[in-house]
Amino acid sequence: MTETKSETQPPKIEFPCERYPIKVIGDAGEGFSDTVVEVIRRHAPDFDETTLVSRDSRNGRFLSVQVLITAISVDQLQAIHVDLRATGRVHMVL
Repeated sequence: MTETKSETQPPKIEFPCERYPIKVIGDAGEGFSDTVVEVIRRHAPDFDETTLVSRDSRNGRFLSVQVLITAISVDQLQAIHVDLRATGRVHMVL
């Protein structure tokens, strides 16, 4: 069986993409959610903070913060990822 092109490449995102989820995982601690919001706002000024959902890990060491944005380009998503990692508090961006 041969693979088709659509089976070997991830699906393309059509921009603008409303309600695009970004999940950020980092060390739990004072101001982590605020740091995430600050970075997201820098790249998505129309971000609605009411979409933010945060969850502590089982042992409370990590915190995951998920937000929904209107993604407008691959460049925007890459810039968000780079800036989040540059905070030094973020372990993973999904």
